Amino acid sequence: MKDFNTTGICIPSKHYMVDISRQVEEACVWVRKGTYFTINRGRQYGKTTTLGLLKKKLTAEGMCVFSISFEGADNAHFESYSKVLSLVVKLMRRQMTVMPNIKPKIKEMISEFASQNEISDFDFMDLINGICSIDPTIVLIIDEVDQAGNYDSFAKFLGILRNLYLAREESPTLLSVILAGVYDIRHLQLKIRPESEHQQNSPWNIALSFNTDMSLPKEGIARMLQEYKADHNLDFDEVAAADYIHEWTSGYPYFVSRICFLIDANNFTWDREGINNAAKEIINDRSDNLCNSFLKKMNEYPELKELLRKIVCNGVSLSASTKDEFTEIGYMFNFLSRGNNKVVISNRILETVLYESLVNDYKISDIYKSGDLEKPNFITPDGLDMPLILEKFVYHFNKIYSESDDVFIEDQGRKLFLLFLRPIINGIGNYYVEAQTRNQTRTDIIVDYNHKQYIIELKIWHGEKYNNRGEVQLSEYLNHYNLQEGYMVSFSFNKSKVPGVNKVTFGDKVLWEAVV
Repeated sequence: MKDFNTTGICIPSKHYMVDISRQVEEACVWVRKGTYFTINRGRQYGKTTTLGLLKKKLTAEGMCVFSISFEGADNAHFESYSKVLSLVVKLMRRQMTVMPNIKPKIKEMISEFASQNEISDFDFMDLINGICSIDPTIVLIIDEVDQAGNYDSFAKFLGILRNLYLAREESPTLLSVILAGVYDIRHLQLKIRPESEHQQNSPWNIALSFNTDMSLPKEGIARMLQEYKADHNLDFDEVAAADYIHEWTSGYPYFVSRICFLIDANNFTWDREGINNAAKEIINDRSDNLCNSFLKKMNEYPELKELLRKIVCNGVSLSASTKDEFTEIGYMFNFLSRGNNKVVISNRILETVLYESLVNDYKISDIYKSGDLEKPNFITPDGLDMPLILEKFVYHFNKIYSESDDVFIEDQGRKLFLLFLRPIINGIGNYYVEAQTRNQTRTDIIVDYNHKQYIIELKIWHGEKYNNRGEVQLSEYLNHYNLQEGYMVSFSFNKSKVPGVNKVTFGDKVLWEAVV
């Protein structure tokens, strides 16, 4: 029976997976046209699986496809570009045993060159011209090109392929070349030569970027779950489950598979509660490679981390047309995406991991310690005494930060509330930010705790009119979640404010409004 796979290539006959034939066919169209292109996506975004199915489809069409990978190649192979050329040919020879369409003469020519430890650029070009004169359908796929990204020798190898491409009218050459990895070629060049004059001078400027959406759609996830449900004779709403999995993942392939794997392995329910439990395991799992990679990259790029912090904590809104080095890096790693014409964090799991990281940075703070100390007072048989939590937060915030200026409050207020809340729900509950409502004046936090949900609107006070509008917005949001009670925390810069918590009846809703 099939299972959910979260490591390595997914195989349709062995693993439950969403149908990705659409993007595979789009890549095939590019290959048939003779396009050279790159597939750059974040880690575990389905690149290798897509390449595997692409190779299978092209082979079925009669093409000769060499699919090689630089993964595991050691430094010695990149000491010179002549060694890189030798490595490529050796990897091509290794592939020949599983290639049904390769002609004997091509095998002979490649085997002869593969015996050499170094190959000159002219000899390599002669080899490519020779084998392509025998078969004009030869395609070269190179996966994990990031392994070579630190080497100038690799850039020279790309320059040779470019020269072959530019001379394709005079001499036969590869029909298509596909490079796959996390880094796009421009950023590989930044790793090789960081000087500004080299930043846009790519040796691979003949290639296009494969910009087809490779995220998994809700409908595809539902069809995968329908197959799983039938195999296991289960009864659950696969459409609702798929919708909620997509809410957490935005279709990031690894996270979709990981949530499904954890639900299956732990016998969680296929509903909001079970999906929340699986998401919480991913967020709290310090061994999760993708989440760890996310945190590592933030530390490698402090400017990117600051950009992400401003988006999630301050509600800073950037236009989707924004183009600068660090938003582009965020897109490249799939940490950022474009949604509603804005730059947004790519999915709720990574956003929550980011919040957790920011909270962990301040665990020694007084506000965190206050929440931890007060925790026993907030736990009830039914869940959380949220009005008391707000009351105590107002008290401790004003006690600790009463001398802080407006800039500090606006910049840190929302993070400080999460610092206070985190030790209270730790181990049992989890929280996430509703990205659709987040802006510089408003952020909605949804807390799941002991089978109950709590919606808390955090906002910057901009006068009574805006406060009334917030009550309307929160009331509408409660309707969406079928809840009768909601909570508001206003960070006010009004010097005559009266801190505290008030209970307000708004239509058929009860709103607890805290003023800090």
